[in-house]
Amino acid sequence: MPSGPRLYADLAHLWPLMSPPEDYADEGARLRSEVAKRLGPGSARLLELGTGGGHLLHHLAGALEATAVDLSEPMLAHSRRLNPGVTHHVGDMRTVRLGETFDVVLIHDAIDYLKTEGDLRAAFATARAHLRPGGLFLAIPDDYVETFASPRIAHETRRQGGAELTYVEYSTDPDPNDTEIETVYVFFFRENGELRVEVDRHTTGLFPIGAWDRLLREFGFTPERLDYPFSEHGAANYLWVCTAPGRPAGAV
Repeated sequence: MPSGPRLYADLAHLWPLMSPPEDYADEGARLRSEVAKRLGPGSARLLELGTGGGHLLHHLAGALEATAVDLSEPMLAHSRRLNPGVTHHVGDMRTVRLGETFDVVLIHDAIDYLKTEGDLRAAFATARAHLRPGGLFLAIPDDYVETFASPRIAHETRRQGGAELTYVEYSTDPDPNDTEIETVYVFFFRENGELRVEVDRHTTGLFPIGAWDRLLREFGFTPERLDYPFSEHGAANYLWVCTAPGRPAGAV
């Protein structure tokens, strides 16, 4: 069995059914609007770290010149099919260095898999290393100490073609004194008359809102925390829009 979450390895084939690209259209529109508001009209260069299957990126790549990075080759395979004009790299958001700079660096909910402040610092250092002066770092974690209530239980059924997927999501905070929570997924996947049941465990990070603000400022970012009404679980969710220090070339 894979050492990491199975959803990004042997169960990656479930992702397009579990979280289809059309679910991200409104988020894509919001992010395009925030980028245009701050950087002005014209094409900007975007680096997405932890792009997963590329479903959000699908709603950004048409307006932005995009590059995608993810740890999971099976997930990148989904993104390559969906986003053929995007450059893709296998890499870890904490350590990858592409030797390029971008106008925007985006980390969607993949940032949840950073489980310590050291992990967050490493990802923020990656963002800084790839941003031009005055560029934007966008981060969208799912949960905070102030917004997560344990246990959290959710379920959904999706159908596409002849396939049906029902998944149950059970999230808890086994130790409130650390910075981790655990989510167990149970997948009921029916195809061609056959039912398969699979279990997958994910460990993700949980930090106070103040820790996000403090760590972003450590790296010289000027962060704004904006309401972001796209939570899957109904809790308050936020978009961090963080401006890198310095002015872009030619700025007055």
